[in-house]
Amino acid sequence: MIEVLINADDFGLTKAVNYGILDSHKYGIVNSTTIMMNAKATEHAIEIAKKTPSLKVGIHLVLTWGQPLLSDVPSLVDETGYFKKQGEVYGNPYDISLADLEREWSAQIERFLEFGLRPTHFDSHHHVHGIKAFLPVIQKLSEKFQLPMRNAGEHFAGMQTVTDIFFDDFYGDSVVDDYFQNLKGRVTDGTSVEIMTHPAYLDEDLLTVSSYNDKRLKETSILTNAKLPEGFSLRFNINEVKI
Repeated sequence: MIEVLINADDFGLTKAVNYGILDSHKYGIVNSTTIMMNAKATEHAIEIAKKTPSLKVGIHLVLTWGQPLLSDVPSLVDETGYFKKQGEVYGNPYDISLADLEREWSAQIERFLEFGLRPTHFDSHHHVHGIKAFLPVIQKLSEKFQLPMRNAGEHFAGMQTVTDIFFDDFYGDSVVDDYFQNLKGRVTDGTSVEIMTHPAYLDEDLLTVSSYNDKRLKETSILTNAKLPEGFSLRFNINEVKI
C-alpha cells in the first residue's frame, strides 16, 4: 500500500482559498493543509480549522510574500518593509541572517500555537525551507517544536519528514483530470508520498495577491472529484513521520 498526503498550500491567503481548501477536504481527497500566518484571511482559516478537526493543519512558513510578523528582521525585508521577492531570496540566500530567519519563522509557528491548535508539520511558501543555506534553521525549528517537515530534497536525509517523497507537479499546465490515476507506476509499494495542491475559488483578493488564480479553480474541481488508484490510500495519521 502507498500512503498519500494531499496537502493544500496557502490556507489563509484569501477567503476564497480557504473555502476551496475546505470543500476539497469535505467533498474530495485533500487530507491536509498548511496555513500562512501573515495573510489577510489567516484568522478565517483558523476558524475553519477549529470547526473541521478532520482536516490536518500545518504551518506554511513565509519568507517571500507579504510582511513579516516581526518588525526587527532587516535582512528579510526590502526598503518597503515587505519580504524580499522570491528571486532575490533564491539568488542571494546568504544575505539572509539565520538569526532573523529563525526568529521570524518561530514567531509564525508560535502565532499558530496561540490560537490553541497544534500544527501537524511545516512546509514553506515557494519551497524556501528547502534552500540548503537555511538548513540549520530548519533543523532547529523541527527540534524545538517537535514537527516534521515537507521533504525538500536529499539534504533532508536523516531529518523528520512527513513523507518519503514529495511531488510538486500538480500545478499549472499539469493540473489535468487524470493526474491522480496516473500516480500508478510513479511510486513504489510501501512508500509514502506528499502531493502539493492549491485549490481555491476566485475572489477579488486572490486576483490581487496571486498570479496563480484560475488554475486553482480547476484544481478544486479535480480534487473534489478525483479517486486514488488501487493500491493508494489517504494518510490520516500524519504524525507517523519518516526518519
